[in-house]
Amino acid sequence: MSLYLSMKCLHIISSVLLVGTGFGSAFYLYFTHRSGNQQAITEVIRLVVRADYWFTLPTIFLQPISGFAMLHLAHYPLNQTWIIYTLALYGLAGACWIPVYFLQIRMEKIARNATLAQTDLPAVYWRYAKYWQILGYPAFAAMLVIYWLMVFKPS
Repeated sequence: MSLYLSMKCLHIISSVLLVGTGFGSAFYLYFTHRSGNQQAITEVIRLVVRADYWFTLPTIFLQPISGFAMLHLAHYPLNQTWIIYTLALYGLAGACWIPVYFLQIRMEKIARNATLAQTDLPAVYWRYAKYWQILGYPAFAAMLVIYWLMVFKPS
């Protein structure tokens, strides 16, 4: 297998992990929040934080590394419109994900402490959950557009 195809395989797998983990985490936490089951919320937010650490964080770095390697190997000039838009959208997604990641860590601690103390989740938890959800929309939309740009490479 050529180096280009190896990079392409890594790029595709890491993009699936990146977007899939994000979408799956958002889906489960959103609907667990709606259930109001505090023990379930505590467990799901714990797993969301771990999934982001184990899957999302590494793929955030693998994506540009494998992407730039493929561009180099295929002799694509970096000033193409689709590449510039992809990088800008990736930056937008990252600018949303970074605060989301730290919100999740805080939410996990708050949920764990409230569950151990057998108290309701405080208002600050729900405020963080709202920010978490709001920041997820542009990040996910940006990633969908990036998929489109990578597949069609419009000029």
